Amino acid sequence: MTRGPQAYGEASYWDERYKQDGGSFDWYQQFSGLAPLLQKYIPKTSRVLMVGCGNAILSEDMVQDGYQEIVNVDISSVVIEAMQKKYKDFPQLKYMTMDVRDMSSFADHEFDFVIDKGMLDSLMCGSSAQLSAAKMLEEVRRVLKPGGGYMLITYGDPRVRLPHLKTQESNIWTVLLHVLPKPGSKRASEKCTWDVTAPIPVQEDDGFSKAYSVDDPDLHYVYICVKAQEPAKASSKGVKHGKGK
Repeated sequence: MTRGPQAYGEASYWDERYKQDGGSFDWYQQFSGLAPLLQKYIPKTSRVLMVGCGNAILSEDMVQDGYQEIVNVDISSVVIEAMQKKYKDFPQLKYMTMDVRDMSSFADHEFDFVIDKGMLDSLMCGSSAQLSAAKMLEEVRRVLKPGGGYMLITYGDPRVRLPHLKTQESNIWTVLLHVLPKPGSKRASEKCTWDVTAPIPVQEDDGFSKAYSVDDPDLHYVYICVKAQEPAKASSKGVKHGKGK
């Protein structure tokens, strides 16, 4: 049965999809493309939450690189059961069935970093997109420790993603932007003309440097949202404006 994008927020859609496709698939970017940013912002000792993990191998690759604790959640019990079985000998990896719009199983300030590779995009393509996105981002902010960060890997340029990331409710964090070439694209085949680890200012209206075009189909956008420290409980743990160590 074929179902449209409006079903992307439903567990039944993803259960059926993962029943039909038992292989591994990394949305947008693989570890090799993200490694410079992961290493820049996320200390290996961080407690990381991977939202909408699917059957991607990014978490496995991160463990191989030295990351010590990654909790992976997905709305599909089918894929979570498969990943629990696949990674039963990886004590660094935990898999849980969960809707990112309600992560009440987690306490406030439980994670140092949240990674989102396509999860917000999926909700934005589904029904009640605005409400779903707002609920998810509210939960992400809640479970993050002060000084922690949310890494959003998306096809959404600043015009369409910043309004969600820089709402009145989300002014507790600072947003940094990085741009990566899409794997297999013309941009990727050419020598990179910019430093992917250098954040791009997003304070201006267009939120973008003249070196890039928001209409460029060969780009992915990585937003680093750094949660503000609580004045009375300032901690050195977590990211601080682009310095993860």
